[in-house]
Amino acid sequence: MRRIIVMMFVAAGLVLSVAQRVMAVGKPWDNGRLQVSENGRFLQFENGRPFFWLGDTGWLLPERLDRDEAAYYLKRCAGAGYNMVQVQVVNGVPAFNVYGQMSMSDGFKFDAVDSKGVYGYWNHMDYIIDCAASQGIYIGMVCIWGGLVKAGLMDEEQARSYGRFLAERYKDRKNIVWIIGGDIQGNIRTEVWDALATTIKSIDHNHLMTFHPRGRCTSARWFNDRSWLDFNMFQSGHRRYGQRMGNKDYPIPDNTEEDSWMYVDSAWSYKPVKPVLDGEPSYEGIPQGLHSADDPLWKACDVRRYAYWSVFAGSCGHTYGNNNIMQFARPGVSGAYFADGERKPWYKALNDPGFNQMKYLKHLMLALPYFDRIPDQTIVVGNGEKYRRLAATRGEDYLMVYNYTGQDMKIDLTKISGSRKNVWWMNASDGTVKYIGDFPDKVLTFKNKARGGDDSDGVLIAVDASKDYLDKKLESIYTVNTDKKKDLTE
Repeated sequence: MRRIIVMMFVAAGLVLSVAQRVMAVGKPWDNGRLQVSENGRFLQFENGRPFFWLGDTGWLLPERLDRDEAAYYLKRCAGAGYNMVQVQVVNGVPAFNVYGQMSMSDGFKFDAVDSKGVYGYWNHMDYIIDCAASQGIYIGMVCIWGGLVKAGLMDEEQARSYGRFLAERYKDRKNIVWIIGGDIQGNIRTEVWDALATTIKSIDHNHLMTFHPRGRCTSARWFNDRSWLDFNMFQSGHRRYGQRMGNKDYPIPDNTEEDSWMYVDSAWSYKPVKPVLDGEPSYEGIPQGLHSADDPLWKACDVRRYAYWSVFAGSCGHTYGNNNIMQFARPGVSGAYFADGERKPWYKALNDPGFNQMKYLKHLMLALPYFDRIPDQTIVVGNGEKYRRLAATRGEDYLMVYNYTGQDMKIDLTKISGSRKNVWWMNASDGTVKYIGDFPDKVLTFKNKARGGDDSDGVLIAVDASKDYLDKKLESIYTVNTDKKKDLTE
């Protein structure tokens, strides 16, 4: 009788030698500054180690949390595997934080923002950045929210003044990534965004920069040719299939609203090729479509699907979001989009399943050779649409297929090297990995014995049997169709 072994992907150390090499001792930036990989598709450190962006959306962190709360939140983020938190540096002109301090006491003149003996707005921002650094976390600095610029609250000259202030203050911090824009189309006040970005980049040569666009858009649409844009970001948004909701400038086909993978394809159609990631997918606990409390809420299985679809399409990372966390809803502090701070304050939402499941994706991506990975949908024979679409990616000697529904899969194992392949199944909801077996180099149909429910999704992993990336484990919820009467080769 073969012994059944089920181990946690993270806790059991089920990682390959390559993953062990990429996990640096100390802080991430001990590996040097972040930069774009040679092939233009990933992020890496100066010493060549890969950086897989795993972000949480903490938009109102600088405004709504005090020092102790910020420290607690960032510690929880680190414990859940996040290496990035995206924040709105200012959410108003001026913005006010929990201490009642304003971001701009003299408009866009910043000479006197630091008053002796006063713990001001920017002192608190400094603290948050340093606190994140102590946890090994980068801060994605959305300099000013797009709606403020759209409303005319910052012009080109003010953008240059603000950019100089930000760059001079933070150019030597090691854990910064600049994010221009903020939920806005790049063709709205483009000159302001260019002024802000080029000013920061003229002073700060140490940090990467991107642009956070409006829902269902990618920054490549407006800024891919800009020298200040190091990598692209898209916002797949919060709408379900068919929720067009009347947009006049709808940049995607109808009934593709949830297909986050297509934004990666869209971004890479622009030249030069730059890394891309989803900076705002559907949030856990937010209504589908945002604007009606009667609509169902996005669940953990939904946020997992958005993440795996995007990354397997080639994204260099992913940002998770939670309705109650992103705005730090709590008793007495109202939340937008029907967040209920009384029922579930932000510190309880940190226990939501989706928040704690994103780390399995990061560990999986770092557990196999990193920079040769490409999306390859030809791995899947007879693919489906929408929720039944299987997302496939591979390197030279391994492949992975994300399966949202737990449906049967017909997989072409000949797409990678090796006369035989070791195959595993990873459960996306808890990170458990089970060994299926050793199979010949051919097309095989993998049949699921236990599909159904919100936790059916997972990843089929096949590796050239001559490689030792993963330890062999036995048994699985999957079996392989080896019926001799059926020709399983193509």
